[in-house]
Amino acid sequence: MRSLLRSKIHLATVTEANVDYVGSITIDKNLLDAVGLWVGEKVLVVSASTGTRLETYVIKGAPGSGIIGINGAAAHLINAGERVIIMGFELAEKPVEPKVVLCNKENGIAEFLSEEAGIALTSE
Repeated sequence: MRSLLRSKIHLATVTEANVDYVGSITIDKNLLDAVGLWVGEKVLVVSASTGTRLETYVIKGAPGSGIIGINGAAAHLINAGERVIIMGFELAEKPVEPKVVLCNKENGIAEFLSEEAGIALTSE
């Protein structure tokens, strides 16, 4: 078994960082659905602004809200306005074709990407 990338939200913008919230990351439901992430799923969050990396779990945000909220202690590491990459992984015996989206500035889906080919499959 290998741990393989299954889901990736690329270059989303953090809309809020709340230290006083019980830890997690709140993600717009439309983004969750697009890449197949589940509520409660462990994700790796990487700041494209600073390189900070952290693990947390997913909370569903309102669909179409564009919310990417860093909550709890993680808000000391990643701030509102930073661009982040959010990744979910799967243990599998065979290669997995990841679902990858590139976000626009409002955290809508700009493009669906093929991670293996490194190219856009479709764009809006």
